[in-house]
Amino acid sequence: MESIPDTAIWAGAAIIGYLLGSIPFGLVITQLAGLGDIRAIGSGNIGATNVLRTGRKDLAAATFLLDSGKAGLAALLFAFLFADRIPAIGLFAGAMAFIGHCFPVWLQFKGGKGVATYAGLLFAAVWQIGLFAAVCWLTVAFLARRSSVAALTTALFVPVVAWGLNLSLIHVLILVALTALVFWRHATNIKRILDGTEPKFGQGKSKTTDAEAPAP
Repeated sequence: MESIPDTAIWAGAAIIGYLLGSIPFGLVITQLAGLGDIRAIGSGNIGATNVLRTGRKDLAAATFLLDSGKAGLAALLFAFLFADRIPAIGLFAGAMAFIGHCFPVWLQFKGGKGVATYAGLLFAAVWQIGLFAAVCWLTVAFLARRSSVAALTTALFVPVVAWGLNLSLIHVLILVALTALVFWRHATNIKRILDGTEPKFGQGKSKTTDAEAPAP
């Protein structure tokens, strides 16, 4: 391993992380279950929340675990192999999996919003932040009754917590970039939050809302 240049390690983390992240498990699982193309229902999302709209909680749970796991696998693999040389390499590989999920090459770069994938990379790369993110998401979701509000609030605090834990600047910058991407992917949700039309848990989305939603 010592003979591998650092640039090759960074490149490998980027490519392997991205390819792992770009596997559209929600789409694959629902098609294998005979439910058709998940992108044709609800918000068009390939993630667990939209899979749940099929009425199959088991498939939604499987999608969440697999979407989390692909980022976790990328982070753990590169951390195990190269963290002694490049401490942030695991987080970087997981971040690339997050980007792969949001912009999968197999689906014309139209992927998910990445909340499950973000959770997986945090738990695998920096478990303390992953634990904070889980508690924060659950608390805000309980109070606000909106998944998007919980995701956005949690993403906003993650880099702050990383800074408070005295992680390196590169760790913090990666997390800042991912938070910015989370907000970008939730642009339509933010608009609905501001105008008071973002649905709470248990409320169905209107046809107009679904039509306006981007392929998350």
